[in-house]
Amino acid sequence: MNRGFCALSGLALLCAGPVLAQDGAGVKSAIQDGRISVTGRARAEAAPDFATVEIGVDAKGATPAAALDSASAAAKAIIALAAEFKVPDADIGTTAVTLQPVTRTIRQPDGTQTEKPDGYRAANMVRVRLADMARLGELMRKALDAGANRIESVGFGLRDPDAAESAVRVAAMKDARAQAGHLAEAAGVTLGRVITIQSPPQGGAQPYLAAAAPMRAKRSGAPVPLVAGTIESAAEVAATFAIAP
Repeated sequence: MNRGFCALSGLALLCAGPVLAQDGAGVKSAIQDGRISVTGRARAEAAPDFATVEIGVDAKGATPAAALDSASAAAKAIIALAAEFKVPDADIGTTAVTLQPVTRTIRQPDGTQTEKPDGYRAANMVRVRLADMARLGELMRKALDAGANRIESVGFGLRDPDAAESAVRVAAMKDARAQAGHLAEAAGVTLGRVITIQSPPQGGAQPYLAAAAPMRAKRSGAPVPLVAGTIESAAEVAATFAIAP
C-alpha cells in the first residue's frame, strides 16, 4: 500500500488515508474521510448585440480658435448623423478633445534645423454605440462626408455581459460536478456535498470580449465592410467535494 495523492490532467483525488488496490469495499473504507478536487471549464459563444466606433476629426488652423472651431463643426455633424441613425443620446459621447500648437522644421543655410510655429491642430472624437450593426459601415462612410477624417476603435459587445458570464460559470460548475462524479465512480466511492467553490480559481481564465483593430478612414463611395463575428466567454471553477461515508 502507499499513501499520497492521485492526479489526472488537472483533476486531483486527495486521500486522507491509504489508497488500496483492492475491491470497491476496501477502497471505500480506506478513503472515507477523503475529498475530490476538480477544475471545471466551460466556453460559450454569443452574437454581439451592439457595435461601437470612435469617429472624429483632426483639423488645423492658423489660430487656436480656428482649429478648434473647425474640429467642433465636424464633431457636431457626426453627432447629428448619429441621431439620423436613431442612436439615442445615451449611446453618443465625446471621448477626446485636444488642441496643441504645431511646428514645422526649417533648414537653415548653415545646415542646422529649427522649429517654427505653424498654426494649431485640434481633434474631437465621438464614440457611437449602434444597435443596428448592419448599418455600422454605412454610418462610418457617411461620417466622412460629414467632415470626419479619423475612425478608430471599432468593436462589438453585449449589453448584458454579466448574464453571459454567469451562464458560462454555471456550465463550468456543472462540468466540475460531472468530473468529480466520474472520479468517484472510478474510485468506487460515493460523491458527497460540495465543500468549497472558487470562481475563477487562482490564475484561472476570465471571460473576454473580441474587438476589431483601429483603422484610418479612407474616402470611397461604398459603405465600409464589417463582420461582427461572435463574442467568446470562458470560465473556470475550482470545486472540492466530500466523499460520502
